[in-house]
Amino acid sequence: MRTLKHFLRLPFFLIILVIFMGSCGSSEDIVYFQDAADYETIVSDNSHKNTFKIDDVIGINVSTLDPTASIPFNLFSTAGEGSYSQPQQLDYIVDKNGEIDFPVLGAIKIVGLTPEETKQLLSEKLLPYLKDPIINIRLRNFTVTVLGEVNRPGTYQVNGEQITVLEAIGLANDLGIKGKRDNVLVIRDFNGTKVYTRIDLTKKASLNSPVYYLTQNDVVYVEPNKSAVSQSTLDNRAGLTVSIASLVITTAVILLTR
Repeated sequence: MRTLKHFLRLPFFLIILVIFMGSCGSSEDIVYFQDAADYETIVSDNSHKNTFKIDDVIGINVSTLDPTASIPFNLFSTAGEGSYSQPQQLDYIVDKNGEIDFPVLGAIKIVGLTPEETKQLLSEKLLPYLKDPIINIRLRNFTVTVLGEVNRPGTYQVNGEQITVLEAIGLANDLGIKGKRDNVLVIRDFNGTKVYTRIDLTKKASLNSPVYYLTQNDVVYVEPNKSAVSQSTLDNRAGLTVSIASLVITTAVILLTR
């Protein structure tokens, strides 16, 4: 009887052991920038400036020392109902031709231009009409999406003009312990073309990756590591084992009660 009890406990013990071993991971799986030495100075030449894409939503405001002179060069909604209603300034959308329809000036192609380059272009075109115009440009739809093995997946609004893949992961409260840090996928849409690039965050060379700086509407996907995949397989097998055992017991009870 004692031997039988020991035998019955053995499978359960083995399952617990396998789960424990599968959940263990080395520091090589979870540490960022493993090849960066202490007090090492890393100089990155990865310069990046976001450029405008098709379907971007852009806020542009033109102002001068004479407020009335710049009014025709700003896009406003029609006045609403009521004596106290005020026109609201509207945003521009980059159309399929890469252009925005600017008041007075007409269609202006800005796709592929940076905000600074767009300011320079507008300043040149406004020169015959306005003296020393001040132009403010803001990308309204700068969002990034972080999915997969992170603690808080979702889509996040970017307030500044640039964001790194590490900062995006920070918005998602970092990778989970089972996130694969050496093969993070960045999906980038450039005017209808999807570009897939992988980045190894365990290496300092990732600082020079073309996707280290994210662009608007990028998607960052973190794959599960082997431990997470093994755990999922074990969970499925454990669930199947319980179902089979339940079926066997139910069948045995039915046969015994007949």
